[in-house]
Amino acid sequence: MLAPSPQASSFDPKVLAAHFPILSRTVHGRRLVYLDNAATTQKPDTVLAALARYYTTLNANVHRGVHTLAEEATAAFEFTRRRVARFVGAPDPRGVIMTRNATEALNLVARSWGERLSVGDEVLLTEMEHHSNLVPWIMLARQRGVALRHVPIDDNGRLNLRVFAQLLSPRTRIVAVTAMSNVLGTINPVAEMAEAARRVGAVVVVDGAQAVPHLQVDFAALGCDFLAFSAHKMYGPTGLGFLVGRPELLEMMQPLYGGGEMIREVRLDYASWNDIPYKFEAGTPNIADAVAFTAALDLLEELGMDAVRRHEVELTGYALERLASLGGLEIHGPRDASERGGLVSFADPQIHPHDLATILDTHGVAVRAGHHCAQPLMRRLGVPATARASFAIYNHRDDVDALVEGLRHARAYFGVGGAAS
Repeated sequence: MLAPSPQASSFDPKVLAAHFPILSRTVHGRRLVYLDNAATTQKPDTVLAALARYYTTLNANVHRGVHTLAEEATAAFEFTRRRVARFVGAPDPRGVIMTRNATEALNLVARSWGERLSVGDEVLLTEMEHHSNLVPWIMLARQRGVALRHVPIDDNGRLNLRVFAQLLSPRTRIVAVTAMSNVLGTINPVAEMAEAARRVGAVVVVDGAQAVPHLQVDFAALGCDFLAFSAHKMYGPTGLGFLVGRPELLEMMQPLYGGGEMIREVRLDYASWNDIPYKFEAGTPNIADAVAFTAALDLLEELGMDAVRRHEVELTGYALERLASLGGLEIHGPRDASERGGLVSFADPQIHPHDLATILDTHGVAVRAGHHCAQPLMRRLGVPATARASFAIYNHRDDVDALVEGLRHARAYFGVGGAAS
């Protein structure tokens, strides 16, 4: 289940904010109000301390040495793999592959599992996908002649499941879908879609970059074959992502990169591959950030993902109300906060989103403006770009109020009218 019923939050976001050092800084003389969490989250002091602790107490390469530092670093690195498997309900840590980010994880599936596809096969995507879950499949289509099909959205930002059922066929080899839209906030019925995909023999690939940091995601319950997500959107370091896959499928796949660690035996003209997950992890991995990521998982598990979800439903609902009170804004995605993630994309027809974001920045409010790596979705919405406010565990109602006040100032600056209650 991805979205529990909203109840009262069980933690104080202002107390949590005190543990994120960057949130104490000012921008243009104003308190920093960080509302760009869908792009990347800020890091708590525990993660920062874990990074320093790694480099000052056990820095060494992993899997390759018998000295104390190497063995301790390897143990810490592999502990993270097991923690990630537990966090997303993966049945086997061997199915957890460490990558640079969710984008690399999705490319790995497209390029490696995609080798099994040929002319006449189809990949089923959606109109709301991030470029990371579009471009790899476009590249595959060019290379192997497979056809791409796309599930449309309705005017409320939800997938048209009737069309999805119509597009599924014995030719559908892969269904690739985001669990949560990074623009609309829409939470998709992944388990239902995966069950339908299995009936036609399709492999299911889920972009979990937005969902895993905010919802209780269970790999087995989703019924998918591959799940991709990133640490940096989960209060962890940048440069670290994960592909969680069914081990029996990963065993069938060829590695994406060649080099050290991913091999079993190498001769001058021959090489054989290591066991999973190592055959997909060529070269020295991002050890320090992987080890430090466990501190971020500690935080999320201590709070509880149900509590994280309840907090974001409450805050998103408040944001939707306050933004609507301004009048004249185009707000995209479902209007019911319980049906969406912790973000709101909006546009003022009379002010370009980049101008909105610039004015907001002068008030200390950081939001994202642009196409959000979802140009096809922008075309479907009929806009060149949107502004996006996205929330995290350290955001609170005062942050939403600062956003609304900044928008009022932007409208005043550009001479734009509108209700303000």
